Amino acid sequence: MLIFKARFLRIQLPVHFFKPTNNTMTIKKGFSRRQFLSTTAIGLAGVTILPSISSCVTSSTAKPIRLGFIGLGRQAIFLLQGFANIPDVTVVAGCDVYGRKRERFENEVKGHYAENKMDVEVKTYERFQDLLSRDDIDAVVIATPDHWHAIMAIEACKAGKDIYLEKPMTFTIKEGQELVKAVRQNNCVLGIGSQQRSDPNFQHAVKLAQTGALGKIEKVNAFVGPPPSPYDLPVNEIPEDLNWDLWLGPLPGDIHFNHDLNPLITLDPPKNEDGWGCWRYFKETGGGFTTDWGAHMFDIAQWGLGMDRNGPIEIAPIGDGSKYIRFKYANGIEMTSEPYDEEETRGVKFYGDKGWVSVTRGGFDASNEVWMPEGKEQDDMPYETRIPHQVDFIDAVRERKDPIAPVEVGHSTCTVCSLGNIAVELGRPVQWDPATQTFVNEHDGKAASLLHYKYRAPWKLV
Repeated sequence: MLIFKARFLRIQLPVHFFKPTNNTMTIKKGFSRRQFLSTTAIGLAGVTILPSISSCVTSSTAKPIRLGFIGLGRQAIFLLQGFANIPDVTVVAGCDVYGRKRERFENEVKGHYAENKMDVEVKTYERFQDLLSRDDIDAVVIATPDHWHAIMAIEACKAGKDIYLEKPMTFTIKEGQELVKAVRQNNCVLGIGSQQRSDPNFQHAVKLAQTGALGKIEKVNAFVGPPPSPYDLPVNEIPEDLNWDLWLGPLPGDIHFNHDLNPLITLDPPKNEDGWGCWRYFKETGGGFTTDWGAHMFDIAQWGLGMDRNGPIEIAPIGDGSKYIRFKYANGIEMTSEPYDEEETRGVKFYGDKGWVSVTRGGFDASNEVWMPEGKEQDDMPYETRIPHQVDFIDAVRERKDPIAPVEVGHSTCTVCSLGNIAVELGRPVQWDPATQTFVNEHDGKAASLLHYKYRAPWKLV
């Protein structure tokens, strides 16, 4: 298997493990790549078997896939390490508004193919439309800040490209509604970067919740962290090779630049980002932890509750008698954004009338030993580089089928996150109809006004 040199980002993400308690069993749960890729079917409607790497081996019948990357920051480099290691998948183009990121991407991809004696031409672009105009690109990987997701993905659909789109799927609920239409109208394959759906840990927890092993589910804790705060960073000088106006795109033009929004990198000497771009934590540029981690943990909670393509009917904000957002479903079950352990581990805990299970990246705990999955050797790769989720997308492209996290699921998950932020913004509970995707008993129109925002000219959604 092809492996990138150490000059790519090699950041080991923290793994939370559970403390032993009375009457519980705790394991340090991880999977080697071989074990991760060879997991067998769970045998449950809505829970999909992990794809095997053997399904993508080079053969005379395998359809070569040529990829273009849009957004070349930290997450894109993680994804690059995965996609470039799938046989018959070739990365041929990249796009970013930051010149140094384009140069880094081009150097690394060219170096990778040269080292592996492969003749591949790689080009980079500042404007995503130039990349989408290429007829030889089959699919695109979009890993930009959230406010660009919908515009770029819809344009990719119109250009006939399949799409691997980072979570959260969109910046607003209205954008998600339009993107669902675009994907289906153009017969595109769109997969969301909700890689926990391809993790046996999370699949096992969902199976237990959905099959009734835990009994009747009574509540779910899905700890993600706080909602966004107002943008209050100081003004910094814009790097000369960063097109800040194009980075902003449809956002208001009076948002000033700060290095933490787009962490600086250098090429000589090589220095990658020190952390994630903090645009995700401010309401002007992101959705806070509500969308950043909610797109992962609320996603698993909804999956386990059988609420994919559905959603809550009432959302109560922080401050409404609680320190955490509360989501109530039509069946009476409540999901809250509160932590379920003293360490405030980001994860999900399902409570049934027969017991509970909790799951996080690298950890699994249960009130009954029989529910524990088999312990495996810990994989030493960063979470974002593990490739079963990406193999699933490539298989979907080749077979013209939905991946494990299709557009409708990405939209329903993202909608839950956005509804939480809307309730927090209004400071009061809101009622929602998942079938019509409209607010109920809303007399002043304030909630509906937050389904979208006015784009800055000349950008348009559709």
